[in-house]
Parts: sequence; structure tokens; C-alpha cells
Amino acid sequence: MDFDMEVIRIGHGYDVHALRDGLPLILGGESIEHDKGFVAHSDGDVLAHALSDALLGALALGDIGSHFPDTDPQYCGADSLDLLSKVYGMIRQKGYRLANADMTILLQRPKLRPHIDRMRENIARTLWVDIDRISIKATTEERLGFTGREEGAAAHAVVLLVKG
Repeated sequence: MDFDMEVIRIGHGYDVHALRDGLPLILGGESIEHDKGFVAHSDGDVLAHALSDALLGALALGDIGSHFPDTDPQYCGADSLDLLSKVYGMIRQKGYRLANADMTILLQRPKLRPHIDRMRENIARTLWVDIDRISIKATTEERLGFTGREEGAAAHAVVLLVKG
């Protein structure tokens, strides 16, 4: 089968942030009531960061830190959905669009099921796609590792981009 590899591109992203008492917890652009939040230069949204890295990685455009460095004061407290929107603008400028994104959040607590639909809506709106192209899952790590001990949270994202 003759297939043009420039028609589709796959990217994977991963992000992690420490949790600390008294900080805001933002995931998928959603502010979630919790006693801990992310230690970060921006709002620390690990889901949006992992998705941004997946998009950038699919086209070999580096990572989120190379485009929005944590040493730059203009990104202090930045809304990660705004950064995601800028990343997607780079993707569109290269002639690609999102076919779908599949993401997993690793966080011991709080339970995220009540927030996932709003996270999906936020991300779909940011990327100008139908919500059925955005999948978000959440899992604990059964109290194992840094996420299980509630020291931090992590997220993985996989994207499929298509030319055109």
C-alpha cells in the first residue's frame, strides 16, 4: 500500500507538576475545588501542557517549554488554555488539524469524573473541534508513587493530526 506519511502525524505528550496546600487546581481549564493545587510558573494545568506537547511533538516543533519558557515573566500565571490555543495556531499554520486527542490524568484525589465533561468542552472549544474528538480519562495509581502519595499529578496525551 502506497501511503503518504505527511498526511497523518501522531504525537505524545507528558507533563507533571507538584501539588502543594492552598494553591489552585486547574485541569483542562477547569478550576476544581481541592485543598491542594499545582506548583508552577503558569496555572500548572498538566492536562493542557501534555496536550500542547503532544501537538508540538507530532510536527517535531519542540515542547511547550521551548515556546513558553518558565523563565519568561510574561508567562507567570498564564492560562494554559491560552497557551494551548497558541500551540494549535502553530499546528494549523503548518497545514494540519486535529483528528482526535486521547488523554489520561493521574491524580489520587479529588475524583475527577464530575469535571471531565467540562474539561472536554473547554479543550474542544479551544481547539475548534467537536467534543467527540476529545477523550479524557482519569485514574489513581492506587496510592503508589508520587501521584499516589498526593505529592503531584501527571497527564499523558496522544494526538492524531491530519493534513488539510
